[in-house]
Amino acid sequence: MSTPEWIHAGTLEELKKERAKVVKGGIAVFYQEGQVAAVDNRCPHLGFPLHLGSVCDGILTCHWHHARFDVCSGGTLDPWADDVPAYDVKVEDGDVWVNTASRSKDNVDKLKRRLREGLEQNIGIVIAKAVVGLVEAGVRADDIFGIGISFGTSQGNGWGAGLTILTAMRKVLPKLDKTGQILALYHGLVHVARASSGRPPRHLLGPLPPSGTSTGHLVKWYRNCVEVRDTQGAEKVLLTAIENGKPMEELAEMMLTAVTDHYYLDGGHTFDFHNKAFEALELMGSDSSAEVLASLVPLMRDPSRSEELHHWQAPVDLVSPLRQAFEQLGEEARPANEATFEEGAFVEQVLSDRPLETIQRLKELLLGGVPAARLAQLIALAAAERLVRFHTQNDFGDWISVLHTFTYAHAVHERLLRSSGPLLTRALFYGVVAVYHDRFLNVPRAARPAGDPDVSKGREYRTEELLDLMDRRQQVNESARWVAGYLAAGKDPDRLLNTLGHCLLREDAEFHTFQLYEACVSEYERWRDRSDAFAAQAKETLLLACTRYLAAHAPTAREMPHTARIAWRLYRGERLFEEEDAPPTS
Repeated sequence: MSTPEWIHAGTLEELKKERAKVVKGGIAVFYQEGQVAAVDNRCPHLGFPLHLGSVCDGILTCHWHHARFDVCSGGTLDPWADDVPAYDVKVEDGDVWVNTASRSKDNVDKLKRRLREGLEQNIGIVIAKAVVGLVEAGVRADDIFGIGISFGTSQGNGWGAGLTILTAMRKVLPKLDKTGQILALYHGLVHVARASSGRPPRHLLGPLPPSGTSTGHLVKWYRNCVEVRDTQGAEKVLLTAIENGKPMEELAEMMLTAVTDHYYLDGGHTFDFHNKAFEALELMGSDSSAEVLASLVPLMRDPSRSEELHHWQAPVDLVSPLRQAFEQLGEEARPANEATFEEGAFVEQVLSDRPLETIQRLKELLLGGVPAARLAQLIALAAAERLVRFHTQNDFGDWISVLHTFTYAHAVHERLLRSSGPLLTRALFYGVVAVYHDRFLNVPRAARPAGDPDVSKGREYRTEELLDLMDRRQQVNESARWVAGYLAAGKDPDRLLNTLGHCLLREDAEFHTFQLYEACVSEYERWRDRSDAFAAQAKETLLLACTRYLAAHAPTAREMPHTARIAWRLYRGERLFEEEDAPPTS
């Protein structure tokens, strides 16, 4: 007799003839070699009905992608497929009974293990299903993020694009809806897996023996090691400083001072990556500081030093004026009161073709007591303005040139909000020079779109319209005009930020596009508490910069979000195999 736990699956003789049948609850029951077994009828890979597969020597094979399972335990022989839930069966008086309670449970520990396995094997569908399951189970985003950071910093050649993407996506989660959050974590984790694929594990060298070495000596040793590109020595000094309990703020200042000892290392990437690693530690806690910070040291092995590059020396010598400015800043005391200045004029100065005047003005403002973080915010705004003014007649690859400067300036802003180290202000000067070098990418200058409030008031401005625009190639100016109108109509900027996030996350975006979105979101938030006209224009600039760059790089094949969508539909129990030629969803 049936009970809530056990259901009747027919007679044993019937099952011997049919070999496989599906019973209530979507359970497939098999007879093979004198044994009865029951598993979930949905292949855990992509949902194909397993009763249409075949069983041979105890191995159940799904005919869609040939995933193989032990029919009795549900365990898979193929890491990309996941185990299929199995059910207890019993035969009584010639009748077959199946327990509807699965022996297999997708608990949090199992999902975390599957996430690690997906990272290790670089299998996107496994990562996607683990992320969906963990998010739906209510696991904190920082726990999921931490698994990716711990894995990525233990592999390969150290901190790189994958870990930067993951950290950037973790930072923007508050701006995204639930679907966006799952996509953001998935994208970040997949890029970590790809960056680590085929790389050997990293083994830390370990700190120096205890000796009571002063902090000042450790800082000097670290800078000296970086100066001569001795990454092994630098790693040992860094780990010694961590072992000695050096606070995170002092570790950041030590490492970033070494990064700024030379000009604009590796086109700004070195500073940017350092900033992201420290942001990751802010989210995770300092327990992982040794692994995370040591992963930065390989970046110091052979970065380009911009003072050695021709365009920093000619036709205008920018190296000598910077060196002189640094000497003056190190010698002169700063006043207690902050000097007053006009923000718009400073931004236009940074955007000008008069770099020596810009260097002089920046030095004067610093000596006048203007906080370095405030100047960094304005330099980042100037760099964003380059994106707004970027004309589509330029070479397509030049988008990345103006983006590099903006993301670098954003990283400098974030660090200077947390540190008052005088040597870190050198990073400001590298930023204004980089903005200067991008000036020809604004010739001709793209017209800034203007939204007319009177025209915009009667329009609904559904965010789906922006998504539709970015379904077509090179809708850069059209998308920017739509956003300008949206803002002029007084629509919700947070809803727009979420939509721009989906414009990113529905694509097979590359590294720089993730950087761009996170930098725009973060810089926008820094202006949020101001309501004056200049701040309003600054916020519009950041949204337009984000929109134009995203529109320039869309659409793509959208393979990655398609995989994530499959994972979520499988989680909800949808039958993917029943859809033929179904149109893709946004």
